[in-house]
Amino acid sequence: MPAVTVDDTTTLPRVTVPGLGDQARPVWQVTTAPSGYEGEGFPVRRAFAGIDMALLDPFIMMDQMGEVDYAPGEPKGTPWHPHRGFETVTYIIDGVFDHQDSHGGGGSITNGDTQWMTAGAGILHIETPPEWLVQQGGLFHGIQLWVNLPREDKLTAPAYQDLRSGEVQLLTSPDAGSLVRVIAGEVDGHQGPGSTHTPMTLVHATLEPGARLDLPWDNEFNALVYVLSGDGTVGIDAQPIRMGQAAVFGSGDYLTIAGSAKQQSNTPKLDVIVVGGKPIREPLAWGGPFVMNTKAEVMEAYEDFQKGRFGHLPAH
Repeated sequence: MPAVTVDDTTTLPRVTVPGLGDQARPVWQVTTAPSGYEGEGFPVRRAFAGIDMALLDPFIMMDQMGEVDYAPGEPKGTPWHPHRGFETVTYIIDGVFDHQDSHGGGGSITNGDTQWMTAGAGILHIETPPEWLVQQGGLFHGIQLWVNLPREDKLTAPAYQDLRSGEVQLLTSPDAGSLVRVIAGEVDGHQGPGSTHTPMTLVHATLEPGARLDLPWDNEFNALVYVLSGDGTVGIDAQPIRMGQAAVFGSGDYLTIAGSAKQQSNTPKLDVIVVGGKPIREPLAWGGPFVMNTKAEVMEAYEDFQKGRFGHLPAH
């Protein structure tokens, strides 16, 4: 799992040890992601399926894409499709993905890169593996997170952020047993490169076998952990968690994750996505690629899309 890494974590800034007055976040729920297919047929796990939308707020959903080792001719993507009312965050851990949209955004992202697309008032986009990857095959692994926009920003102008792996803020735990990649938001005073409409934090953490990470977390944010690979525990009561499972935390000042001392040979470390944000607490109407506040607004989005108001496909 390449993403972005360092040879010596002891050279990195270390997160603060919880103080005497700091409250640990309890684990409210652990769920197992169902598997399915997206777009033209690439495998996904629905990371947050089974979690109440009120606990996810401000997030809509998250897919783990892969991990899959494609044979030549097998890599797949999505066709052109519309979005309105939210942001898509695509983080590639292994492999390459190309993005193009109707407002001129796009490019290729690879190990540890992120493309952050604000659909806002409406956009058309496509996500595909490059032609050379289709021809030769190879590893592919990443996530896509949908972040809701508050009512006042739902019709904002579409935008695109290209976040390179070298821009990600790297931290470690006090024992240097964890690598914490801050992609967006802030952890313990350290800021990631992603700019967000909705106050939130997105982290990819890798824990060595037996390592423990007490991660400071904004007490106004919710907190969710999803296991990309490996085995471990969550919470100070050490609830077991494994690949393909998500944990919902309650309120507090920090959350606890630990890697099992023994890991499988094909997944030697515990890799997790940690995400949280300030709940929007507004009505939610979700219809396919549109996330609005009312059903009427969703129907209006479909009408605008059908009438070509989301822009036009770029000429090839």
